[in-house]
Amino acid sequence: MTTLFFDIGATLADGVREPDGSWLLTPLPRVSQVLDALAVEPKGIISNPGTEQDAAERLTVALHAAFPGRFTDDRLLHFGPKDSRAIFDDAVASTGGPADDCVFVGEAPAERAFARTAGMRLAPHPVFARAAIEDRPVFWTSIDVPEVGGLGVLKSVANGTEAVPSRTSSPHLVLAMATGLGVEALRQAGFTTEVRERVENTAALSP
Repeated sequence: MTTLFFDIGATLADGVREPDGSWLLTPLPRVSQVLDALAVEPKGIISNPGTEQDAAERLTVALHAAFPGRFTDDRLLHFGPKDSRAIFDDAVASTGGPADDCVFVGEAPAERAFARTAGMRLAPHPVFARAAIEDRPVFWTSIDVPEVGGLGVLKSVANGTEAVPSRTSSPHLVLAMATGLGVEALRQAGFTTEVRERVENTAALSP
């Protein structure tokens, strides 16, 4: 079974440091639904809580408060810098299985690059965790948005499929990440799309 490891900040949640030093995490859109859909898969964390005393413990408390019952195996919680493959190697070792049975889900291309060197599969957003489990690629995709319906319709369609709008360069042109399933759903909804290169370790392209 594949083990999923998630970054926290900007991937799972937005974080606010409280005056008493504790963290308050607010789940990002679609994340809770994704985690519920992946209920049977083991889930862990690879995240940097900072260097303050008890930082990892405080972030763990906030994680369980924001996502109760989703991250239940403390052996899969890994906190520290993600500036080399070391923490990713540690995460793989904690599963007792091969690196190819592990997925790192994180928004930062540089961190995904380190995870890849450790042999892990990658997902640039929680929405694509299932695709990573099934070894399906995610592509940068340009979307032409018609005047009728516009961005509101695009958001509604994207929220129901494997597509995540990344940048809007105009009301009529959006750059998104999407799997093949996501692209097909967008086209069936009437959007013209241009599939470009795979996301993998890349930052956003120009629309």
